[in-house]
Amino acid sequence: MTQPASSLPGQVGVVNVGLPLFAAAAREQGAPVISVDWRVPAGGQPAIVAALGRLYGVHSERIEAANAEAVRRLDAGIPLLAGITTVGEAAPGLDGRVLLHCGLALRYPQAPDPLRRSMQAAAVAEGWAAGPAEADELLRAGRIGLSPANAHGVVVPMATALGPGAPLYAVANEAGGTMAYAPISQGPGEVAWFGCATDASIARLVFLREVAAPVIREVLARSGPLDVLAIAAQAVAMGDDVHVRTQAATNLLIREWVPHLTEIGGGQASAFARFLAGNHLFFLTLAMAAVRSLTEWAAQVPQSSIVTGMSRNGTTFGIRLAGSGQWFITEAPEVGHALYHPGRGPGDGARDIGDSAVLELSGLGAAAAAGSPAVAQLLGGSMGAAAALTERLAAVCAGRSSRFKIPVLGNAGTPLGVDVRKVAELGTTPAVTTGILHRSAGTGQVGAGVAEAPLACFTDALADLDRRLTAMDTG
Repeated sequence: MTQPASSLPGQVGVVNVGLPLFAAAAREQGAPVISVDWRVPAGGQPAIVAALGRLYGVHSERIEAANAEAVRRLDAGIPLLAGITTVGEAAPGLDGRVLLHCGLALRYPQAPDPLRRSMQAAAVAEGWAAGPAEADELLRAGRIGLSPANAHGVVVPMATALGPGAPLYAVANEAGGTMAYAPISQGPGEVAWFGCATDASIARLVFLREVAAPVIREVLARSGPLDVLAIAAQAVAMGDDVHVRTQAATNLLIREWVPHLTEIGGGQASAFARFLAGNHLFFLTLAMAAVRSLTEWAAQVPQSSIVTGMSRNGTTFGIRLAGSGQWFITEAPEVGHALYHPGRGPGDGARDIGDSAVLELSGLGAAAAAGSPAVAQLLGGSMGAAAALTERLAAVCAGRSSRFKIPVLGNAGTPLGVDVRKVAELGTTPAVTTGILHRSAGTGQVGAGVAEAPLACFTDALADLDRRLTAMDTG
């Protein structure tokens, strides 16, 4: 039997996967085109592709279960500001003259200029040196020791260094039985966490120890524990990302504390109230301690691909995964998209620095950028660009926050739970909203911007997770 001749369609539609060049050529010829944004997973690197095959394949079931629990812990814990303590009390294993510092372990000569100056200021505030020059000599000689704050459950912002007498917030996550610590915010201006070692910056450290800490302790005795992230959730709805902008959160906290400050009265309470009113960054360190109490809980979940640590010291950048205490470290990045102070530019900026990147792991910072005009300013003023920053993080996250909602996105939850598999697969790393310090002059902040986490430490962590799970199966 003769088969009827086939007829060709009068019009052909095109689904183009990958290279946009082919889609453009089809459109030029009048064909309808649907483009699918597709890239070779992990840039086609054979070892990473093979590891992804196992982590999405034979290991997938246990990873998904672990990730669900890790994300639940990040989302469900209720961190409460329970009190004020000191570095010496929170880290009792430290002996003698030792400073805690941001990021991963490093030696004094390896530290960038802003962090070295902060170490000098902290040493003088502790009474170990008469001035920054003497402190520099002691630090270079190794007569003052250094230890990463992260190793003691402490998170510190920007180029912070702390001696044993420095006051800390103690934030408790009762559900997980975890406690985390962070310093009282030093505020803006000529301050040590911005890389200044001056009389003013040292005086601010002494003020926090001698005035702010006792007053806050008395406020908490009157008010009871403070639900830190309940305030942060309100602030996100009001335009904070609770990283580079904490204005709304700080104002909400002031509203909570003012009645108690007026009851306390006296010179110290008045001095602290004036300091609080002029410190729009005050809430930042509170949020960091609260989030660290949650990541510490999530970190106890084994066999998970969720990132529970992300930190930088201005020289190196490191991450760690839930279920593993190992840090994976690479070079700290420059801060890319940035808005500099007048007369300043990229040549003035130090590398990305501080423990505050932990906020991006909890649904804050870049995760909440879509609702923050302040973050939009760092990206050229476009709220669309800020929303794209949030969606960039969503692409590599395992879930959404039920706590932090963005009104302009239909009250969608912020991205939560960075999954190292997705980071490696897409080659998309978390972005971090951050301040920028002068790299060498000791003059403080020169701008703010968005830093992109380096990919290498994520792929190293992925490879380690693959080795650990494979060893469990074969051992």
